[in-house]
Amino acid sequence: MKKFSKVVLLVLAAMVMLTGCSTGKNVSADDENTFDIGIIQLAEHPALDDARIGFEEGLKELGVNVKIHYQNAGGEIPNTLAMSEKFVSDGVDLIYAIATPAAQSAKQSTLDIPILFSAVTDPVLAELVDSMENPGSNITGTSDLSPMDRQLQLFKDLDKTIEKVGIIYNTSEPNSQVQVEQAKELAPSVGIEIVEVGISSINDITLALDSIVGKVDGIYTITDNMVASSIGLVANKAIENNLITIGGEDSHVHGGILMTDGISYFELGKQTARMAKEILVDGKSPSEIPSETAINTSKVFNEETLNLLNIDQNNKAFENGTKIEP
Repeated sequence: MKKFSKVVLLVLAAMVMLTGCSTGKNVSADDENTFDIGIIQLAEHPALDDARIGFEEGLKELGVNVKIHYQNAGGEIPNTLAMSEKFVSDGVDLIYAIATPAAQSAKQSTLDIPILFSAVTDPVLAELVDSMENPGSNITGTSDLSPMDRQLQLFKDLDKTIEKVGIIYNTSEPNSQVQVEQAKELAPSVGIEIVEVGISSINDITLALDSIVGKVDGIYTITDNMVASSIGLVANKAIENNLITIGGEDSHVHGGILMTDGISYFELGKQTARMAKEILVDGKSPSEIPSETAINTSKVFNEETLNLLNIDQNNKAFENGTKIEP
């Protein structure tokens, strides 16, 4: 009888211990849940860095507890696939892919883990989503499509005599090709002509600039990752040749481009963070969250570049604009 009672007591004690452990785990999950997020960034340059930093800051502001696992592909597309597959095998709660190739690799790697993208110009053309309104799968995010009509108009606002505007772009980046075609369609309504120069590597940029500066009155830097990596080089060459420059987004202006009326990648990252909260905290599927373009845009200019080009700050193009530091 004593032996039986002892066994019963041991069993009851074990049950109490198991119950206590289970309760403690549930409390931790509810109160201090930390989500693992894998970030894949195609390359390191200000625009993509801002999309990442804005995303992380946005999550903090929203009170979402996360552990960030950051990987930079160094501009090598095959690296993005290896990184995606590693995050899938690690079982992260969400993948944040910055730039089109990174997003395409993430989508190729999993149909189960939620994916958010940013810095993608045309998510439909890139075959990431079925449509902006109905993504249709485990992936959604934010597009960096710029208000190109306003940006091209700035050339004429700054100098009515401008006729030809140059664009340098990476021929292997679909997003860049989309923007070049869009610029060529919009240019006639503004009264300018687009002169395009394609490049295949970052080493081609100097030659491309040398070939174009004598043929154009200004340079338009679209949101091209390869060009963005050398934005200072583009800005300096334009200043040397007294060419007005307009950028596709504000990090170009920080890098020396004269001005933009466009998106902030930092704000775009914060916008994407709100989607992450909907997925991780509110339990929504990415397929329920429409893909978005930038909510916030702004006009900014680089005062140092303005002075080097001897442009009058009273020009109407700068109305309601904000001066930023290089």
